[in-house]
Order: sequence, then C-alpha cells, then structure tokens
Amino acid sequence: MNGPTVVPWSAKPGVLSEGPRWHEERGELLWVDILGRQLHRGTLAGDGTLDRVVTITIDRHVGAVAPVLGGGYVLAAGPGFLFVDEDGTVRELAQPEAGRTDVRMNDGACDAQGRFWAGTMAYDESPGRGALYRLELDASCTAVLTGLTISNGIGWSPDGETMYLNDSGPGTVESFRFNGRDGSITDRRTIVSSDDPAVVPDGLTVDVEGGIWVALWGGGTVNRYAPDGSLLASVKLPVERPTSCAFGGPDRETLFVTTAQEGLDDAALARQPDAGRVFSVTGLGVRGLPCEPYRGTLA
Repeated sequence: MNGPTVVPWSAKPGVLSEGPRWHEERGELLWVDILGRQLHRGTLAGDGTLDRVVTITIDRHVGAVAPVLGGGYVLAAGPGFLFVDEDGTVRELAQPEAGRTDVRMNDGACDAQGRFWAGTMAYDESPGRGALYRLELDASCTAVLTGLTISNGIGWSPDGETMYLNDSGPGTVESFRFNGRDGSITDRRTIVSSDDPAVVPDGLTVDVEGGIWVALWGGGTVNRYAPDGSLLASVKLPVERPTSCAFGGPDRETLFVTTAQEGLDDAALARQPDAGRVFSVTGLGVRGLPCEPYRGTLA
C-alpha cells in the first residue's frame, strides 16, 4: 500500500506561515505569515497545484484568519481582531490586548455557530501570559481562558460537543466539553502531552471521522490522534517546523500544512530549503470538516 504524497505547494516560503483555512465557497486556501504580516489567498489549478496567490499586507503581526459569511475576512492580529474587506481595507474590531506590546494574537478558528476564537501569547513565550478570546456575533469580545502560555491550534469534534485546544508552552493538546448554545467550555482534560520540550503541538484540524491532526513544531511531522489521545497515524515532512494544517480542495481530501523558517540557522535552511512553504498531502483516505465562517454582523 502506498503512503501519502507530500509535495511543496506554495511558490514562496514565509517566515512563519500559519493558520491554513479552506474557503469552500470561493475555492481558495487562506493562510497567514505571522511575522511577514501577510494574509494569502491561494486558488487551485485543476490538478490541485497552486494557480495564483493574492496577498494582503497588514500593519501588525497576524496570527489567524477566517472568512466572513457575506464577504471579507476576520483576522486575529496584533492586540485583537480586524476585519479586512475584499479590497484589502482594514477595520479594527475588538482589541482585548490594546496598549500591550508584549503579547500578540496567535492561532484561531470559528465554531459551528460562527463565533471566531483566537488566543494570545507573549513574544518572549513567558508561561501563563496567554489567553483565549471569543469574538461574538455582535463583534464584542469575551475572555474564555487565561493562564495559557502559547494558545495555539483549535478545533471541534464532528458532533460539535468537544473542543480541542493546543498550548505549545507545556506541549499539550487539551479537550473540553463544548456548549454550542452559549460557547461555554467545561471538563478540561489533557489528552496528549509532549515529553520533548523541543517538539510541541502547534496548529490542528479535525477530520470527518473525529481524528485530530496536529502539526508538531520541531518534530517534522503531522500526527493524527483519536479523541482519547491515542496515536493513529503520522505523516513525515521534509521540514522541521510544521505549524498548522487544514483539509481543502474540492472534496476536502488534501491536507495543507503550513511551515516555518523562523529560528532556523543557515545550516538548517540549507538542509530544508522548502521550510516556510505550504505543503500539500494527498492519499490520506479521509476528508476534513468544513472551515466555518464568521457569521457575525460587522456593518
């Protein structure tokens, strides 16, 4: 039996490429370069390769993106949330960390109800300085969790009753009971814990069977875990620092994996010249869940 096929997909590497999201309505892959301050929108050619990319440059570090129902995009960037329209015009929304220069927004995603969740981290990665926020449908903001270190990959089970969240500081994948009606989370459990501080869970996505795909920063792999945290599969990449992943393409059967150059010296970059590019992984035999849009009113 043949294994999965892993190939570089994006044409240019980013410094810290992150947060891929498949915009099903428009047939485009969204991703960001956090330190490059860029939002990318890539369309696919008929054979699944990259057709073209539209890039929007932001005036601050941008951690995550989600499409908005009806047009445009919400970003977790700098100290809070932004709206970017189709022309690239930027408008500030809630700014929960306004006035602070020591923290920034990091990874995020929308729940099935259309609320946009995103977390923060300190630039120096100080323990306990991160938090998890929820952008409500009226564009107000709620603090959901504090005491995190590097709030990272977030996703939900197919039935919407479980939320997963990575904290890259202690290297854990956390599971919560999720109430879709009010967005509350309870019953926190650690289901995966890294025993190597150099290899930590970064971004994640969930497939239609409930498998949790986690990019392992420093480990050069994307692992698939069961809801109880047991390891089901592992995909090896030709780069050291995968950052996140998302299923996309016409049938959501291609796993797109973002990667980073950040922190790699010249010798490491010479060994992995494709670091920072987006990779496509095919032949996994499973489909991903749809990327939910933000469903709030931003008028």
